[in-house]
Amino acid sequence: MPKKIAMIGAGSVVFCKTLVSDILATPALQDSEFALMSPTETKLRRMEAFVGRMIKDNKFPAKVWATTNRREAIANADFVVVMIQVGGHDAFGIDYHIPLKYGVDQCIGDTLGPGGIFRGLRHIPVLADIARDMEEVGNKHAIMLQYANPMAANCLALGRVSNVPFVGLCHGVQTTLDLIAGYCGIKDKSEITFSCGGINHMDWFLRLEHRGRDLYPELREMFEKPEYYKNEKVRGEVFRHFGYFMTESTGHLSEYVPWFRKNKKGMDLYCDEPAFGGESGAYYKWGKTMAEKYAKVDPLQFESSAIDHRSVEYCSWIMEAVTTGKPFRFMGNVRNDGYITNLPNGCCVEVPTFADDAGVHPTNIGALPPQCAAACMTNINVQQLTADAALSGDPEHIVHALALDPLTAAVCTLKEIRDMASEMLEAQRQWLPEFGNRKIRPTPTINIPKDLKPVDVPLDPALAIHKRFGQLITQKTD
Repeated sequence: MPKKIAMIGAGSVVFCKTLVSDILATPALQDSEFALMSPTETKLRRMEAFVGRMIKDNKFPAKVWATTNRREAIANADFVVVMIQVGGHDAFGIDYHIPLKYGVDQCIGDTLGPGGIFRGLRHIPVLADIARDMEEVGNKHAIMLQYANPMAANCLALGRVSNVPFVGLCHGVQTTLDLIAGYCGIKDKSEITFSCGGINHMDWFLRLEHRGRDLYPELREMFEKPEYYKNEKVRGEVFRHFGYFMTESTGHLSEYVPWFRKNKKGMDLYCDEPAFGGESGAYYKWGKTMAEKYAKVDPLQFESSAIDHRSVEYCSWIMEAVTTGKPFRFMGNVRNDGYITNLPNGCCVEVPTFADDAGVHPTNIGALPPQCAAACMTNINVQQLTADAALSGDPEHIVHALALDPLTAAVCTLKEIRDMASEMLEAQRQWLPEFGNRKIRPTPTINIPKDLKPVDVPLDPALAIHKRFGQLITQKTD
């Protein structure tokens, strides 16, 4: 039977076009019914027309139609592909500009940090509603293929609120294999045997071989050469100190840890390459440029309708496996039900996953190297609190998430974090209905006169000893 595929967020020109092209390039899916959904009529109709042109020009038996009604698109769907961006570039601009006022400089701003947290707050309630629609009107075996960032926070929240089968998809592993193959002089990356485990955008290569040869010694040697190190300073530096190579580029990774973007010294040393090599606001600026360029012009009119290959995106390959029963292995973002033993159950992990006609099946990794697990935990803490905020509507959890964010904490005081959270919440209320009229509680600055003595309160005997010891040291110094 032909598959019905609901594309939620179909106004996404690059992503929707790429995924639909991949699906149509798959013989087992060429008779699919595409239900395109977006709240923006103009973008939606452009995409509907372009997909129709692809189908007609390539003489496929597929069908396409579009709607602004999400439940209509999801009704009886076999696959629900999610690529939403709530608030678009207006919200993204707030994610970038307000934190910058407080000294938090972001290059990408869609996964962690203030930008990632607020993107999660905008997306999680919508994803929960999509899952609810799938439960109520979708095919009972329907699978959600989730592409929206922040991937890990979004999928963590989905795992809390719904039993709908879902998997979060990213291309970080595929594109990193291109880099590894290039550094090690391997022409065909499919010859690389690898195993990864971790979280989205912080997935570690635990095994890396080419025809039985361990690639790690050679990769370490290449990263000691300035001309190679220069391409990926942040990822290379983490590799040198943590011992394992990671799936995210300098622009991304520099935001997930506290060492590189916290001051001018770090920025000048590690984040000085243009664009996604660390430049301030690179992703936002690129998106804004594209949005302005195509505001009154349909970018799809310049695109060819020819379909000759499939991209590295996992989407069509998973659909093919589920449709035909031919297994496909990929890296999937799923609820951690013991797949990585030294990360919390219920968080979102990225692990090797198989798809076949019985669905998607994550595999067990066991324990990560302790330093890798510890680095992941600094991000998981933020993801959990972001989900807490979005699902509870308690704005105080926004402060908690930002306070534990590695980059924000390296730059700001708690008072500054609270003020920034409040300013961002007020600026984005139109996209954050889960908070209603609830506000972040202000905390005034306490002024302490220089000659003020602390109040003398009774102390536990053990603490009193420490206090007396401090007084003796002070007297001796004086």
